[in-house]
Amino acid sequence: MGTRSWWGWGWAENAFPDAECAALGALIPGLPDAPLPVPSVPDLPAARVTPPASLAPIISDAPDERAAHALGKAYRDVVRALHGTFGSAPDVVARPRTEQDVVDVLDWAGPAGVVVVPFGGGSSVVGGVEYRGEAPWLSLDLTALDRVLEIDRTSRAARVQAGALGPVLEDQLRPHGLTLRHFPQSFEFSTLGGWLATRAGGHYATLHTHIDDFVESLRVVTPIGVNESWRLPGSGAGPSPDRLFLGSEGTLGVITEAWMRLQDRPVHKASASVTFPSFEAGLDAVRVLAQSGLNPSNCRLLDPGEAGFSGAGGSTTLVLGFESAAVPVDSRLAEAVALTRDHGGTPTPERGTSSPADAWRAAFLRMPYQRDALARMSAIVETFETACTWDVLPTLYNAVRTEIGAAIERVTGSPGIINCRLTHAYPDGAAPYFTVIAAARRGSELAMWDEIKSASMTLLTHHKATITHHHAIGRDHRPAYDNQRPTPFTRALTTTKQTLDPHNILNPGTLID
Repeated sequence: MGTRSWWGWGWAENAFPDAECAALGALIPGLPDAPLPVPSVPDLPAARVTPPASLAPIISDAPDERAAHALGKAYRDVVRALHGTFGSAPDVVARPRTEQDVVDVLDWAGPAGVVVVPFGGGSSVVGGVEYRGEAPWLSLDLTALDRVLEIDRTSRAARVQAGALGPVLEDQLRPHGLTLRHFPQSFEFSTLGGWLATRAGGHYATLHTHIDDFVESLRVVTPIGVNESWRLPGSGAGPSPDRLFLGSEGTLGVITEAWMRLQDRPVHKASASVTFPSFEAGLDAVRVLAQSGLNPSNCRLLDPGEAGFSGAGGSTTLVLGFESAAVPVDSRLAEAVALTRDHGGTPTPERGTSSPADAWRAAFLRMPYQRDALARMSAIVETFETACTWDVLPTLYNAVRTEIGAAIERVTGSPGIINCRLTHAYPDGAAPYFTVIAAARRGSELAMWDEIKSASMTLLTHHKATITHHHAIGRDHRPAYDNQRPTPFTRALTTTKQTLDPHNILNPGTLID
């Protein structure tokens, strides 16, 4: 166990040292020779609130705690921390130890006018864990509520507290031969409650793609009472109460527990890499795979730039994998590879860590640290992702490369890099994930990125591609979400917010005003 970085991704010990930052920056023309220094915890103004004595054991106003809960982990968060301009930190941080503690915090905060922002693991990349208003605010960190409380082995489900970080959850399920099998890139630093509140996408590229698929029931503390749904395998009894809180991002209540559907731990695995003569050919192959019913667990298509950047080669590459707890999967892999051949696919044998698939997996885990290193060199290194139907996808891919490429050159004065990978595939569409890399002017990184980000949101809206497939809305995606969300639904959501949160203290500014 290391030390969590207060300003950047992950463990402080895993951050790139200055020399590696400079070497990485040298690969992008136009960047400075030396990185920005690693920031120290800033001096913060005194807390503007005094919680009641009954809450004192779970509340801290220590500067390091407040700074660590001030921002998420997006590129713009990292850059603001590097320049010491991140805005307001929470006045206090609460770490409830019981659900009653959560109730007590909300009971105090509402009448006192203190904003409450649920923190999860703090891995938000869309401004979902900060408050940008004027009121005093509290960051609600539930990571002390991290236990598997009950396991129903017969139904293959578990009742889990929402503050459990990914590894903490899996460690408690492993002795029972069970797994949630939900592994987002932020797995190590995000919580079950955070996944639920943001409708996170996880490990499976097909079939079981979102955390929604695993929810049996939820328990949510709202300012007007506790909402708990029944455990059911399925129900046609009106609108789903769970769906109301999935994706609500802490604006309607605080998720404290969930009954989650589990799986037996896989023992049979098989994987392969397949290269294609073009990204378009790879898209056709993935579409056929998604519609085949084979349901690979991994089906990630990398365009040439993404493959080269991650060390998986310089061609369009499909990282393909199957797994099962019950039966061998080699034959399913063989069937899938055979389908790819019909679209020009050429299998690449798996050879330990030298295979393209393993090279990409290793780079995937290292990417956030690399992002921080390039941010210290004043590079723009950020991502945006979406989902659309298959008929739109080729046009969207080319439009992003052309129009966002032009926006990068207009904003920065030089060409940038746009890479793409498909993270999830469905029978009717897929989720492309774009990475933008460009040289920025030191001190102007945020303004430049925000202009590029705005162009990307406009483009996605034009093509009616979703503003986010699995990164949530937060505050950064609000402009595009307001366009995507139907007007009658906006009115219904606003009324629901007013009913459940009459003092408007829960994460205001996220999702709706």
